[in-house]
Parts: sequence; structure tokens; C-alpha cells
Amino acid sequence: MPRIEPFEAHAERYDAWFERHQASYVSELLALRAFVPLSGRGLEIGVGGGRFAAPLGVEVGVAPSRTMLERARARGIEVFEGAAEHLPFADDSFDHALVVTTLCFVDSPAAMLAEARRVLRPAGTLVIGFIDRDSPLGRDYEAHREASVFYRDATFYCARDVERLLLEAGFSVRSWAQTLARPLAETANIEPARPGRGECAFVVVAAMNDKPAR
Repeated sequence: MPRIEPFEAHAERYDAWFERHQASYVSELLALRAFVPLSGRGLEIGVGGGRFAAPLGVEVGVAPSRTMLERARARGIEVFEGAAEHLPFADDSFDHALVVTTLCFVDSPAAMLAEARRVLRPAGTLVIGFIDRDSPLGRDYEAHREASVFYRDATFYCARDVERLLLEAGFSVRSWAQTLARPLAETANIEPARPGRGECAFVVVAAMNDKPAR
């Protein structure tokens, strides 16, 4: 079952995080911007309130929470209600897909990636942004998970886990980037993204859909 209750009940609180942590939010956007294509039809899986899809030019979003979808719609996103593991789109519908801080909330990452591969065209791009479980921030989130309205039922992953999931789903991993080297409370300035993984909390991976053309 999609974990929508916290987002339905506390949508405004979740959305306000981006205002309280403006420097961290923009740092994440910049890390993603390098990998999200500027052209083609894009989808954000787990679009939430559209905080990433809108500035990155991703025109379509899907999520199970109607309350969050209304916020995304207000930001100009064409929204659809649905779970990441059962996307309401035909095969080969999109040129690229975006998944940001959603992996930890889905019931089955493998099923989500299988659906992403299905709706992406051959050689389409999948961009995933996530909090690395092995980073100081990831360990802090994990340690205090039970006290968080949003992360109580979350499952965090490290970069190795995400790479393995992508390869098993039929994607080729192309590039990594990372940002947020300091704790959120100490991040007062926008951080430039750096290549690789293993040093920062927010990690971005770009992968290519390897399914053959029809």
C-alpha cells in the first residue's frame, strides 16, 4: 500500500521544508539539473508537490497523494494519481523519468524500476536522487526514523543498493553526482555538485534504459 497518510495530513508541513532549507533544496536541484534532459517528454515518479518537476521542466507527474498532487498541479504539472509500482501510462510513453526522495517510500523498488523501464522509451534516461543511507545525514534519518512523521516507515538505501537495483532492472548506470557535504543545520550556502558518490548526503544517479527498440 502506498504510504500516503502522512502526506495527506501534513502536506503543508512537508512542502515548507523546502522554504526552511532553501540552500539545501537549491543544491539538490543543481545536482539533478546536470542529468535531467532539457528536451523530450518527462515524467516524475513520486512528484509530490512538484518542487523538483516544475523547476527542472518535467511536465508530467504521478503520485498516490491527491493533496500533494494538487500542489503539483498549481505549479503547472500535468498530474496523475497512481502508485510508483503501477504507473497509469502506456509502454514507451516518456523520454526521461525523474525519481527524487521517493525510493525510500515505495513498497517495492524493484517493481517501481520495472515500471519506469516499461514507460520509458528505449535508451530513455532515468534520474534518481536519494539520501545515501551511509552518509551522516542518512544515518541520522535512520536513527530518528521512528520520531519522524514522514520517515517512520521509510527504507533508506545506500549508493551500492541503488546501483544493484538499477542493474537488476535492466538499466545501465551512466553517471553519479553528489551534494550536501554538511549537516542540514549548517548548510547556509548553495553547494556545487561534485562527481561521484560516497562523500555527500544527497546522491544523484543517471541511468539508461537498455530495453531493445521494437
